[in-house]
Amino acid sequence: MLNIIICGAPGCGKGTQSDLLVERYSLTHLSTGDLLRKEIDAKTDKGIIAESLISKGEFVPDSMIINMLIQYIVEQPEGSNGIILDGFPRTVAQAEALEELLDNLNKKTTVLIDLNVDNDELISRLLHRGKTSGRSDDNLETIKKRLEVYEIKTAPVCDYYKKLNKYAAINGMGTVNEIFARITDVIDSKIENEVNSKLLVDTEY
Repeated sequence: MLNIIICGAPGCGKGTQSDLLVERYSLTHLSTGDLLRKEIDAKTDKGIIAESLISKGEFVPDSMIINMLIQYIVEQPEGSNGIILDGFPRTVAQAEALEELLDNLNKKTTVLIDLNVDNDELISRLLHRGKTSGRSDDNLETIKKRLEVYEIKTAPVCDYYKKLNKYAAINGMGTVNEIFARITDVIDSKIENEVNSKLLVDTEY
């Protein structure tokens, strides 16, 4: 089973690459952004709180995100080979909570994929998305705030996974297919190493 985290600053292409990875590896895509937007559209209590924070470029509370994700991680649909987390964890506290949850389920994180894109390119992408999607949080002032918040709160998550030896930096500049190839090279290598490790253990016994 694969449990992949894909992260990077807003506009780096997490959603696009996640869709491709879901198809290639038969994964369940868990996007905290999509889950939150469902709550917002339904005008639930969580959605009202989330919309207020997101419109200011701030994060929703860890506890709200974690409680939303637990049921999706536990209840995997038939035929799923694992999950890909898009937009989570965004803080070290969330990362620690995720690792504890997976450990309790006898699962483990395969790798954290970190998509690196230049800030100027990120701003350009997000401004374009704002014009085409109508998302209220894709305006210049909020975009700059979101990028600042990302650097402060989310970048340390990469350091956390580096210590676990589960971190992979990916060049997020180029065509969609070029970026996808870089990501799959890393994942396929992880899968091969896992298979070889199991074979080694089996031969020892």
